[in-house]
Amino acid sequence: MNIGIIGLGLIGASLAGAFNSKTSHAVFGYDLDEKTIKKALKLGFIDKVLDNDLLTECDIVVLALYPKDVVKFVLKNRDSFKRGAIVVDCAGVKRSVCEEIWANTKDNNFTFVGGHPMAGRQFSGIDYASPTLFNKASMILVPEENTECPKVLAELFEQIGCYITITTKEEHDAMIAYTSQLAHVVSNAYVKSPASEKHKGFSAGSYMDLTRVAYLNPDMWTELFLENADNLTNEIDFLIDNLVKINKAIKERDADTIRQLLKEGADIKKRVDM
Repeated sequence: MNIGIIGLGLIGASLAGAFNSKTSHAVFGYDLDEKTIKKALKLGFIDKVLDNDLLTECDIVVLALYPKDVVKFVLKNRDSFKRGAIVVDCAGVKRSVCEEIWANTKDNNFTFVGGHPMAGRQFSGIDYASPTLFNKASMILVPEENTECPKVLAELFEQIGCYITITTKEEHDAMIAYTSQLAHVVSNAYVKSPASEKHKGFSAGSYMDLTRVAYLNPDMWTELFLENADNLTNEIDFLIDNLVKINKAIKERDADTIRQLLKEGADIKKRVDM
């Protein structure tokens, strides 16, 4: 089977390396940056540079691009994909991506499945890519409504260490607002305290856990936040409400309320992680 990957940053290059090292499939890759392509070849992540001719021979095409770029690429190349090909993206939002693509490719002979590998690092780019990035990671797949997820696609990601989570575009965006996007908002806001300048010698695991994802790509995360603004702002409002409650209790030196609020959070954490 021929696999094409567009975008060889952290996610795309890691997928390429995983497919090449853990399967027998041919892996072709393309990136706008020539140095990135050369490094992908040198590392053995890709077998060949993906061009327009090879695109027509790919059985599966993986798009490791920003959401709007995913849509642009698919619509631009919808007549070039191999008949019966499966196209899957890796973007962090699904409603805006899937809706536009499905609405505009009904007459084409390929299948688009929304995708989102739940793996990453605080740094971006091929320099931080690893073929083991997806070990024991969830690969979220979003097939079009009233269709089944292609078995060959799920099996491909299982081969590189993923487990599969099938969902809808609506559930994906609602959950990702909480599990991923809100964490980046909180980390970014937290690290802006003037105290962060003097944290060395006073910080350990808690600080590192909460600030890790403050390292982010501002362009990408701005797009992700805006494409999921309704879900994300709901989560931010809910968080603010809880922060206000504990802030009020601390200011009023209300030990009973503080203790109860902390117990509620601890109990929820224990329950949801069982």
